Amino acid sequence: MQLLSLSSSQRVAARSILAILGAVMLVSACSRPAPPEEPVRSVKVITVGLGAFESGQEYAGEVRARVESRLGFRVAGKITKRTVEVGQRVKAGQLLAQLDPRDYQLAADAGRAQVVAATTQRDLAAADLTRYRTLKDQNFISGAELERREATLKAAQATLEQAQAQLAGQGNQTGYTQLLADVSGVVTAVEAEAGQVVAAGTPVVRIAQDGPRDVVFAVPEDKLARVPVGSAVTVRSWTGGPSLRGTVRELAASADPVTRTFPVKVTLSEKDAGEALPLGTTAYVVPQAVAQLAGGVIKLPTSALRQEGKGSAVWVLDTASMTVRSQPVQIATADGNEAVIASGLQPGQKVVSAGVHVLSPGQKVTIYKPNGPDPSVEQSSNAMKSGASAPVAPAAPTPASAPAASSSAPATR
Repeated sequence: MQLLSLSSSQRVAARSILAILGAVMLVSACSRPAPPEEPVRSVKVITVGLGAFESGQEYAGEVRARVESRLGFRVAGKITKRTVEVGQRVKAGQLLAQLDPRDYQLAADAGRAQVVAATTQRDLAAADLTRYRTLKDQNFISGAELERREATLKAAQATLEQAQAQLAGQGNQTGYTQLLADVSGVVTAVEAEAGQVVAAGTPVVRIAQDGPRDVVFAVPEDKLARVPVGSAVTVRSWTGGPSLRGTVRELAASADPVTRTFPVKVTLSEKDAGEALPLGTTAYVVPQAVAQLAGGVIKLPTSALRQEGKGSAVWVLDTASMTVRSQPVQIATADGNEAVIASGLQPGQKVVSAGVHVLSPGQKVTIYKPNGPDPSVEQSSNAMKSGASAPVAPAAPTPASAPAASSSAPATR
């Protein structure tokens, strides 16, 4: 009724105001609400410092000769005797085993007979050539006949040389029925016994040659980077003794098909190996990269680490602004339940140790402080404890009440 009582201009103004208010209300209803402020989280932090590397990383290896030969006969035959045992020291030229030589001796005898026959033919051809030369000087034969005799002598000479070469080969075959040590060393294995028929080249005796020694051990695939060729290692005997310095000489290009580990060979000097590490003993090998950690390392609990891309990172607290920032780190190895940090952190920095997966770069945080017991409750409990421990004082005696006066007067006579 009031709107009807207004003038036309006033009604238009009122409708405009209502329309503007409706549009404002509609726009405010459709706009997104302001995002809530990021909460300030409480985090546990630890101060980075140097600690002792408690769990070492050692590899068990075996001392072996750098050169280990598998010796076998160069001819086939039946072994008649073996003259060495495992662990026996042999010298160069010493007899190791013997084959039955009779067949080869017969072949040598046949070769000698062929040499004799060829020598006879050569001598006969030489005598004929001498006579025909005399006849040629007297013009009883032609020059062509003399040339034929010269060719016959040359052929006989070649046959003789062939027979002599065959005899030398047969003599070598006879000599090959004896297996002799090429170098001095120690017998580490015997792979054939007397009475066994072996083919040419079949290994019979294995000899570890005297000279430089190697320590051979196996490394898993994820530890190959710590033992590159040429790196230094520390070697010590299983039975104790001084530690020796060695150098990685060879790293296998492929893994062992059974254990899936990579054999590594460490070279030692001949003097050190001979005195402290005899052939076949067990030795412990510590790579230089792990040995350097014994002086002091930075260790963090695994809860402080997180994955960032292809590497690992931690949250470092900026105590001035109380914000966190991401710091990439490189992990060297593990020490029990802690990770040993190779690079990325410095002693004195504060690192978030719990709740790392709910933080973001630049987020404000507070240092978590565990709530202690209420002081008032502690005081009251202490008072109760002190009251219970104090001795109880005896109650004061109640004064005896005065005898009540007799309400009745004494009787009068």
